[in-house]
Amino acid sequence: MASVKIVLPGDIIDTRREEDTTQQESNVEDEATVIRLGPGLVQSSEAVSAVTAGVLHSNSETNRWWVAGNKRRYVAAVGEPVVGVVVARHGEGYRVDIGSAHDALLPHLAFEGATKRNKPNLAVGTVVYGRVVVANSVMDPEIECYNSNTGKSEGYGELSEGFMFKCSLGLARRLIDTKAPVLAALGNGVPFEVAVGVNGRVWVNAGSVATTILVANAIRNSEYLDAKQCRQMVKELLEKQ
Repeated sequence: MASVKIVLPGDIIDTRREEDTTQQESNVEDEATVIRLGPGLVQSSEAVSAVTAGVLHSNSETNRWWVAGNKRRYVAAVGEPVVGVVVARHGEGYRVDIGSAHDALLPHLAFEGATKRNKPNLAVGTVVYGRVVVANSVMDPEIECYNSNTGKSEGYGELSEGFMFKCSLGLARRLIDTKAPVLAALGNGVPFEVAVGVNGRVWVNAGSVATTILVANAIRNSEYLDAKQCRQMVKELLEKQ
């Protein structure tokens, strides 16, 4: 099992990989060699350093690096999935609460197949699943409810029915992993839908109210449990149902 690396503000991060050596020697730069920095990291000259305390993570497929910590407030970062609530409507779209310091903008046309004549009509209070496309210190964040590269929704959009609840940012980032133990254990016992936002909000829909509450409680209870404990906890909850 890979070792866990804890970083503190000011720590220099070595983002080099063993397979990058040949490319560096030949001075060939392609898409695979570009380092993508996520939350908690900043680049100064040629050095990458941490600006927040937490666990260092990386994705070898996308060459993305980030620091995961249990901050109290979500800070938007480009490319991250979020679950939000529509809090206002305006001429160009909607304002969506994503738990950050400022509400996010959601344009009318940021949906699959949306046009000026055919666009979604969301009411205040509607829960949506989107992806951050604009995030910086001088502008309000902006989200979209489809993949602008493919034009398809790919799971983003309005989340009807179901139940949304909040969890810690650390737990939310662990749930994003396709191998999250609690979601795997639940999937073996009950059918359900889930949308996880790294902003600490989770939406679940399991058909019935009782099963939806069971799934939500299991996810909340899993925060400090390992894989074996998650399976046992889910088993006990299902037996009590």
